[in-house]
Amino acid sequence: MRNGRAVLAVGLTYVVFAMLLNSVGTVILQSIQSFGVTKLEAGRLEAYKDLPIAITSFIVASFMPRIGYRRAMIAALVLQGLAAALMPFLSSFWAMKLMFFCIGVGFAHVKVAAYSSIGLLTRDKQGHASLTNTIEGVFMLGVLGSYWLFSLFVNHDNPADPSWLNVYWVLSAIAFAAAALWAVTPLDESEAQAPDAKPGIRQMARLAVTPIAVVFLASAFLYVLIEQAIGTWLPTFNAEVLHLPAAMSIQATSIFAAGIALGRLGAGVALARIGWFPFLVGCLVAMTALVLLTLPLAKGVQPMAEANWVAAPIAAFMLPLIGLFMAPIYPVINSVILSALPKHDHAAMTGLIVVFSALGGTFGSFVTGFLFDRLGGHTAFYMALVPMGAIAVTLFLLNRRTRAAG
Repeated sequence: MRNGRAVLAVGLTYVVFAMLLNSVGTVILQSIQSFGVTKLEAGRLEAYKDLPIAITSFIVASFMPRIGYRRAMIAALVLQGLAAALMPFLSSFWAMKLMFFCIGVGFAHVKVAAYSSIGLLTRDKQGHASLTNTIEGVFMLGVLGSYWLFSLFVNHDNPADPSWLNVYWVLSAIAFAAAALWAVTPLDESEAQAPDAKPGIRQMARLAVTPIAVVFLASAFLYVLIEQAIGTWLPTFNAEVLHLPAAMSIQATSIFAAGIALGRLGAGVALARIGWFPFLVGCLVAMTALVLLTLPLAKGVQPMAEANWVAAPIAAFMLPLIGLFMAPIYPVINSVILSALPKHDHAAMTGLIVVFSALGGTFGSFVTGFLFDRLGGHTAFYMALVPMGAIAVTLFLLNRRTRAAG
């Protein structure tokens, strides 16, 4: 039961940060309306969380075993609970920047600690892959809940009303609840300590220059680029291209999160019968086909006479389904690389994962925002096909490297 409680604590911690991290698309839409900022300025919110994630992870990841995974997660949750509680009072775009900065710093600690803890809570590669997919699936359930939670606080008659910031009271309470659960949950971290290990930047550098790590990190960068480019700008795409009302635009994006959650929770079953490489290639083919089939349906959509789901364009339901097919890619490649390393290297490698994921997220969101502003939503989303092709190449190389390593 002790491991079960620790798994529950990791899951709840992930839910908190899932709801906060992936609210950025919703917050971009609401900031444009409530605070009067431009798309380009609002798009920079992604950098306010991703750059702190990258920098913090790079600094603390290799030292995390000495800090303690459990203590790191408690500290991150308390920081986030306090930051969220302040948002309804501050009610400004500069406060949003500060909020996402805190989210980035907190998530850097949580991601390294959570991923490293998976190795302590499982016994073999199959168990590691299963728990990784489950935890990432729970993360996406948090993202799904975030869209609906935020939409409940949006004023349907006046979307510019800043009362939507009251949602942060709820998020603050969940963060403090997760911290309290960790306070009463023990975690055996002895295996994370290696007698001859010298934690530090050198350990991360040593891992980063290995050929298999180079290919893997490129895969992680490209995946997060795609996910954040679509997930962050989908609410704005729904509002400006499909002409859905603000609340419906946010709610429709929850289909994307639901698809990722279902895809990750169900990936374990499929991967028990088929190798990870052909499975992920199939996912990429399906993603590409969905983009090519759906975006033409979104062209020329006219505003609805009456806002309801029955009258919503079919593209509002089809495009978010790309999440179902992209879902398994990230946890599978993470599990592949971590399972190949000793447990005392997991924190350092997770730090590299977080750094390159954060950079990919920032780059993807910024470029998509730039294209959206200059060329329109259709062109911005069509450009997702470029990293999809690139990630197919990196997956091929990763498969070849892992097979050669035995």
